[in-house]
Amino acid sequence: MKKALLSILFLYFLSCQEEGVLTQNQNTETINPESMLWYYGSFVPTSGIMVSGEAKIYFENNQFKVQLENFSISDGPDLKVYLSKSAAPTQFVNLGNLTQQTVYTIPAGIQVSAYSHVLIHCQQYNHLFAIAELQQN
Repeated sequence: MKKALLSILFLYFLSCQEEGVLTQNQNTETINPESMLWYYGSFVPTSGIMVSGEAKIYFENNQFKVQLENFSISDGPDLKVYLSKSAAPTQFVNLGNLTQQTVYTIPAGIQVSAYSHVLIHCQQYNHLFAIAELQQN
């Protein structure tokens, strides 16, 4: 019995992820209202998930940034914000952990026009929570 419990605890701790550079500090950044809006899309949920809000991509200070506006979602473990080339998390850029922050910087060198969706994805259980298909402004 103790071995089974220890095995379960061991597997639990293996499933936890260490925070990366993008997600160590919670960011309270906001987008300047004068920034140029390039893309936007409304979130739609996957089965059994509640979500509302929009993803908008702005160009500000020589960087592209994703802002989640009027955003709310069902709770879930290990939720990430992805900039994706499709509605599935197969070719994507991980922008960081979904937290109370609403602005996520897209790393330099990413060709934003090649990405068509913003996804909210549970990385730990490989479950897609929400999809925002982007349209050009």
